[in-house]
Amino acid sequence: MPQDPATVLAALLRAATIDDHEEVLRAANAAIKANRADVGAQHTRVVALLKLDRFDDVIRAISEGGVKVESRCALEQAYALYKLGKLDEAAALLKSFGLEKRSFSHVASQVAYRAERFGEAELIYRRLLTSGDALQEENDLNINLRATLAQAEWQGSLTAAGSTADQAQDTFELCYNAACAYIAKGALDTAGTLLQRAAKLCDASEDLTEADKKAELKPILAQQAYVHAKLGNTQRALELYRSLDVDGDADPDFVVVAQNNKAALEAKPPNPFLLQRQVATWLSGAIDAKLSNYQSTVLSRNQSVVDILAQKGDGVRERTRKLLDQARRPTIRRDVNYNAVIRAATETQGLADKDALRELASLSKKYPSNVGLVLIAVQLLLKRKSRGAALSVLESFFARLDKSDQEQDLEVRFSPGLVALAVSLMRTQGRATSAKSELIKAATYWRDRPVGASSSLLREAGVELSRSSDAGDLSLAASAFQRLHAENKDDPVVTAGLVASLAASDVAKVEHHAAQLPPVQALVEGINVEGLIRAGVAGTAGSAAPTKKRPAPEETSDEKAAKKRRRRRLPKNYVAGRAPDPERWLPLRDRSTYRPKGKKGKKKAGESTQGGIVKEEETLDLVGGGGVKVEKASASNPSKKKKKGKK
Repeated sequence: MPQDPATVLAALLRAATIDDHEEVLRAANAAIKANRADVGAQHTRVVALLKLDRFDDVIRAISEGGVKVESRCALEQAYALYKLGKLDEAAALLKSFGLEKRSFSHVASQVAYRAERFGEAELIYRRLLTSGDALQEENDLNINLRATLAQAEWQGSLTAAGSTADQAQDTFELCYNAACAYIAKGALDTAGTLLQRAAKLCDASEDLTEADKKAELKPILAQQAYVHAKLGNTQRALELYRSLDVDGDADPDFVVVAQNNKAALEAKPPNPFLLQRQVATWLSGAIDAKLSNYQSTVLSRNQSVVDILAQKGDGVRERTRKLLDQARRPTIRRDVNYNAVIRAATETQGLADKDALRELASLSKKYPSNVGLVLIAVQLLLKRKSRGAALSVLESFFARLDKSDQEQDLEVRFSPGLVALAVSLMRTQGRATSAKSELIKAATYWRDRPVGASSSLLREAGVELSRSSDAGDLSLAASAFQRLHAENKDDPVVTAGLVASLAASDVAKVEHHAAQLPPVQALVEGINVEGLIRAGVAGTAGSAAPTKKRPAPEETSDEKAAKKRRRRRLPKNYVAGRAPDPERWLPLRDRSTYRPKGKKGKKKAGESTQGGIVKEEETLDLVGGGGVKVEKASASNPSKKKKKGKK
């Protein structure tokens, strides 16, 4: 007599060492075929399909089971949606059932992590760590939490509570995640030290097999190569990348990232067409790779650069045009602005800077609100040392955004990066007042909005405004520092700024915050004040606007000593103590001691107005009117006529 399928399935599941999921799936299908209403058998089939990584079949089996199966298999359905990359559907399903169950919270944290909502994932992991059931999972939760904080550091959304500096790094996973966070901060030396420690801990682990150690060491070595590359040790980085076995690796994420970094470090190939084919080969695996937004953006940008080198600019131009037309502008999204720069590269390939600027101007008329085009124009102008023109381009872009009433446009207008660029250009031009005004407008905008990535901007604006004596500036600085103090109460710079901005208006609040600052003696301990006073006050270079006038060459001390001092020349008849001749500056003929020589000289002197004969003049009238002065003829004296001599 054949056995009951449900009995066979129950007996199979009671076997604690069962690991043949295909056999369990066959038994579950037989039980479901015998009884379509067997919810337990349908649940077993769903779990078996999950074990076999058949996630599409999981979704299909749950939908075929009806409402009861969907209610019972909500966790499995959410996990299948997560593995299929349908993160929004998975998050909505988990939210509808709630996160009271610990298993639901685990899946929700993974969904949030994959969706790059790292703040949400951090909150879930911290809640799991503080609950009473975290004893068995504490190590894994700490590892996942550090990975989340490292990713948040890359994204620029790390909260004040997410510091990893004071965490114990006693496992290779914690060391690796902390190293990634330090890489994101730019502390490459510390990151390199932590990566070396992670490699040693991984190699010395007794819980891993040799195959597991080899697999775990690959990302550690890849990060070490990245650190060496950033520090300028290209040869060592290439050696590490070439030592990694990426051909037979099953993880497409690791393969595509390692291949990209190795190709970027290698010398420019003599055949760009061969490079384009190689890149297309290893990028084909990126379809199945689960890359972050930052990694996908870099890969897409590099692929476009390689295509441009291979004379495939038309395809790149068409691809970027579609992306730019679909994207909302203006935006601070990295991928959109990168595509704008790539589009500009296709239009200006092979052109000189002057001609490239002309092409950019025409392209900017088509996309007047594109941040990427504005930045590339500013960069080209700065390359030509035209700081004034670069600032003018940026200010014109700001003026267009100021006229908009859209919140997203204003968010782009006062984004920390653009404001920082404008302030730095204004300061190089000697426009300190304009730079301060720009910081005031930015601080006013972010004062009533979530801090987020604007914390650095609020801090710089607060420091600048706290130096002012104006009550309005001090009030705005106090508001900025109060917002920052609410986010991070342990920052001494924020506390000091809060004290400086409130000292003139609210002494009571100053006393509370001043008590948190270190004493002055601790700050100046070990400083030789008398030596500094004797050395004098060092002056800073002026911030005047640059001039094109070439400065005079500076003379060295040897050149000054070699120069011969000019002798002071005195007149030959100079007598010390005697008054100089008052007519010494007059021409020689105008002096009272002048005596002409010869008949012509005496005659000329006699005709002069000084003592000479005055000639009489008369005016002859003309027919058309007017007259002409002529010398009047003197009357002849008949008595003085010469007598005729005899013939």
